[in-house]
Formats: sequence, structure tokens, C-alpha cells
Amino acid sequence: ICSFICSPKDFPRLKNDTFLRAAHGEETEHTPVWCMRQAGRYLPEFRETRAAQDFFTTCRSPKLCCELTLQPLRRFPLDAAIIFSDILVVPQALGMEVVMVPGKGPTFTEPLKEVEDLLKLRQKVDVTAELGYVFQAITLTRHSLEGRVPLIGFSGAPWTLMSYMIEGGGSTTMAKAKSWLYRHPEASHRLLRLLADVVTDYLVGQVAAGAQALQLFESHAGHLGPEQFQDFALPYIRDIAQAVKSRLKEEALPLVPMIIFAKDAHYALRDLARAGYEVIGLDWTIHPREARAQTGKDVTLQGNLDPCALYAPKEKIGELVKKMLEGFGTQRYIANLGHGLYPDMSPEHVGAFVEAVHAHSRHINKH
Repeated sequence: ICSFICSPKDFPRLKNDTFLRAAHGEETEHTPVWCMRQAGRYLPEFRETRAAQDFFTTCRSPKLCCELTLQPLRRFPLDAAIIFSDILVVPQALGMEVVMVPGKGPTFTEPLKEVEDLLKLRQKVDVTAELGYVFQAITLTRHSLEGRVPLIGFSGAPWTLMSYMIEGGGSTTMAKAKSWLYRHPEASHRLLRLLADVVTDYLVGQVAAGAQALQLFESHAGHLGPEQFQDFALPYIRDIAQAVKSRLKEEALPLVPMIIFAKDAHYALRDLARAGYEVIGLDWTIHPREARAQTGKDVTLQGNLDPCALYAPKEKIGELVKKMLEGFGTQRYIANLGHGLYPDMSPEHVGAFVEAVHAHSRHINKH
């Protein structure tokens, strides 16, 4: 790959900006659509590309990340690409070891157990040194997309990252991580602040590398109640939006739209709508009209079809999409699933979902 390709400038001109216009609240001819985990195991070509390599080794290969990001776009007329990576590269940048265990998922070899363990973390992270491979993947992918659609960068939010670092992997209760919030509130805030600072640098670096939008995943928001969310999640979600935006201005970088996806945090929608993000991502457990009522007219909504709806026959998928579009309206709206695609889903049904969004939203806009 020649050095020009890896330079974060002279990017090809964007041909389809529907997703960006919807994110900024501008009018669109059709509702844009993309899927969380659209680069994933449901695609045979993804499984083939990934077969030879450990998961995090793949994440560290800009060439492979670029290839995996582009695969769904070769199949479906999606309106955005999202860089193939993982939220746990941030704890790795802080010096923690994470391995992907087959059948179990991401596993930390030494999770944080005591407050003293915070001293083992890097207190100053040079994101270019630690996460430069993600930036290279973004730059390479942005060139390789040839302006077809915008490229989304992302990060995990502080509480979600903290919960993984303490639990040591996935958990149904998050009891270990939540016990820190109750037993060690000061240490929890110290860790969350460290994570917020690294995430800010990381997101700014992604824009410098060529990302045209950013999504912050607060995937474990649903494990917190309203009070803990107010104390330990929302302030850092707000700070990241504010800090990223002021840094982008300072560094004369594009002011890209930002999306916050706080799964299962209905109780916080009003606050999230005022947290400084252009787009609020929604899971499938809230009614579109209810979400619109709570968030007001000044943000774009993204979501929220139940991922399991894709197991339905194709005609049924079309009906569910039509109902969803009628609930949200076709404007100030980005269609998506309420969470990521599952590995056993049929690519044809994913295609049916994408096509139904385009067809029904065009029809509604005409009439």
C-alpha cells in the first residue's frame, strides 16, 4: 500500500452524504440506514477473513480492518460504514491484557480487583503510540471507500469500559463493577476521568485520521439505575462531547456529528438529548413516538428495530420497518437495529431490512 493511501488527506469526494445530512437534521430523500455489527460473523466472507487470526491481532491490522469494514458495503446499499475494531482496545492502551476466548468472549487476564490496582494503569496514554493502528485503519478505509459512504469511528464510554475492566469480561449483573461505585466512589471517579480523557484523545485522533462521524457506546447503561447513571455515566458522556468538540475546533478538524448509544437507558433520554450529541441511538425496548416525545425536535434519533426481527420472513421485516418509519418519521432519523447483528442471521434478511428502509421511506416522503 503506497504511502499516499495512508495519508489522512486528499480523501475522495463523498458521493452519498444522506447519513451525515440526517445526523445534522437536514432533509433527506430517503431515511439512511446502517447496522451495528454490520461487519460481523453473519457474513461468510467475514468468517473466512478472520479464520486465520486471533481477534485482537485482526484489530491491529489496518489492512484486515479495512477489508472487514468494506465487506457489508459490497453486499448491501448501506448509507454508512463503521470501522471494524473493538471497544476494548482502550483498556489495552491503558496497559491491561485482554484476550478473546472462543465461546466465552473478551477476557481480562488480570482484572482490577482493588483500588490499588489503578496504579498499574498508564496514567498518561499516547493514543497515537498505543492506538495508531486504528487511525491507520480509518485512513486506509476512508481512501478505499472511494467516497461511497461516510465512515463512522467509535469508542466505548467510560462506565462500560470500567465495568469490563473490573468484571474481567461479560457479566449478567455487573455486581463487581457496581460494588466499586458503592464502595469506592472516589476511586471510581478517578478511573472514569482517566478513561474519559483517553477516549477524548482517541476520538479526536479518529477524526484526524478521517472518521466522518463518531459513536460512543454506553452498552452497559442498563445495569445502572437513574441515580448511578446521573453520577457515574452522564457527566463523562457530556464531558467527552464537549471536550471532543472544542479540541476539533482548536485543531481545525472537521466538526463531525456525534452519536450516543446508551443501551437500556430510557430513564436518561431527556438528559442524553441535552448532552451535546447530534444523534441519540435507541435500543428496541422503547416506542419510537415515546422516544421522540422525550428527546424533542433538536436531535436526530437512530434505531431501533429489534435485531431478532431479522429472523422473521422477509415480507414481515418489510412490515416492521414500515411501522418503525411511521413511528419515527422519515426525517431527523437514521434507521438501525436496537443492537448489533447476531452471528446466525441471514445476510439476505439483512439486505431485506436495508432495502425496506430505503423503499418505504422514499414512498412516505413522496406521499
